[in-house]
Amino acid sequence: MWGMLVSVISGILMSVQGVFNSEVTKQTGIWIAAAFVQVTAFVTCMAAWFVTGRESGFGAVISTKPVYLLSGGIIGAFITYTVIVGMNTLGPAQSVLFIITAQIISAYLIEVFGLFGVEKSQFQWTKLIGALVVVAGIFIFKWKDL
Repeated sequence: MWGMLVSVISGILMSVQGVFNSEVTKQTGIWIAAAFVQVTAFVTCMAAWFVTGRESGFGAVISTKPVYLLSGGIIGAFITYTVIVGMNTLGPAQSVLFIITAQIISAYLIEVFGLFGVEKSQFQWTKLIGALVVVAGIFIFKWKDL
């Protein structure tokens, strides 16, 4: 139950952040807005690290294997960029609909194939059908445009 609640909060925060970032971009520029997001995220994380007890130091990050796992910050910068562009182009609701659909499909493929160190799971038709229902939701959501 806790995982579901935190995930719902995450989805809400992502949508609100996307709108905020899109509005900041209109006044500053996309890469300045994205950089500001990343810098403020860094400051927030460092403050949280100091407050919560510093469970590990930076040495643990440097020794992370495989090294490609450390590209999360780079990916995060491009996530910020693509969310801003998507929201500016499609609007918040349609953009998030495509983002979530892509997340569901890619996350399921990562699980099924056991990519990036994730424990491999068995293919299940019900999960594939669930993903197809989400894709169908795109068409239903855009029904007036068809």
